[in-house]
Amino acid sequence: MLLPWLLIFLSFWLYPLLMTGYYSITDYNTLTNASNVIGLDNYKRMFSDPLFWKALGNTFAFTLGTVPFSTTFALLLAAMLNSKSVKFQSLFKSSFFLPSMTSLVVVSLIFTNLYAMNGYINSILSTLGFPFPRKGWLMDPRTSLGSIMVMDVWSATGYYMIIFLAAMQAIPRNLYDQARLVGASARYQLLHITLPMLRSTLAFVLVINVIKSFQVFMEIYIMTKGGPLNSTTTIVYMIFTNGFEKTNAMGYAAAISYLLFFLLLVVSFVQLKFINRKN
Repeated sequence: MLLPWLLIFLSFWLYPLLMTGYYSITDYNTLTNASNVIGLDNYKRMFSDPLFWKALGNTFAFTLGTVPFSTTFALLLAAMLNSKSVKFQSLFKSSFFLPSMTSLVVVSLIFTNLYAMNGYINSILSTLGFPFPRKGWLMDPRTSLGSIMVMDVWSATGYYMIIFLAAMQAIPRNLYDQARLVGASARYQLLHITLPMLRSTLAFVLVINVIKSFQVFMEIYIMTKGGPLNSTTTIVYMIFTNGFEKTNAMGYAAAISYLLFFLLLVVSFVQLKFINRKN
C-alpha cells in the first residue's frame, strides 16, 4: 500500500535532494556531463557574489511586501463573507477566487500590458494628471518589483480567503450567539472569538504564503526576466539562470538551492512550533 508513495518520494524528492547536495560541491557541466568535486567553493562564491545578495534582498522585500497584505485582505474578506447579512455570497466567493484559478502565465501577461508604457494604467494616470513612469512600470527599477508585488497580492488573496472562510464556518455558531446576547460588537467578536479560533489556520496560511513568496519565479520570468538592472532578480530566478541558461554553473545553482531549502526548513520549523505551542 505504501509502495507507490515511496517510489514517488524516492524518485522526485529524496533523489533530487541528494543529487543537488552532490552537485553543490562540484563544477558540474550540463553539456559535457562532467564534474569535479571542488568542496565548498560554490558556497564561498555565493556569499561573495553581489548579485546573490541583491537577489536575496529582493526575495525578502517581495515576501515582506506581499505576505502581510494578502493575508490581511484575505482575512477581512473571509470575515465579511462569513456574515449572514451579505447577499450573493456565492457570486462574491467565485469573483474573489477567480484570480487564483487563472493561470499565472495569463495573469502575468495581462498585467504586463497594463503596466506597459502605453498601457491602461499610464493612460488613466496621464488623463488624471498624476505622475507615472514614462517607460512603463516594469521598466523602472524603482517601481518594477513593487508592481509585481501588487499583482501577486491581487491574484493570491482569493485563495487564502477560501481557506480562512472554511475555518470560520467551522467555528461553533453558539459562541457568536452568546456574545451577541451580552452585547458584544462585531469588532469584539472578530478579535476575541474569530481570531483566537483561527490561530492554527492563520499559522498555516502565513507559512505557505511565505514559502510561496520565497519561491516566486513565474511572474519574474514572464514579466521582467530579472530586470531592469536586476531590480526583480530573486533567489529562484537566479537558480534558474545559473542552472539552465549557463552550461557550467549547475553546481553554483545547486548551492543556492540548498540555502533556499535551509531557509524554508527554518520557516516550517517555526510553523510547527507555533501551532503546537500551548496557550
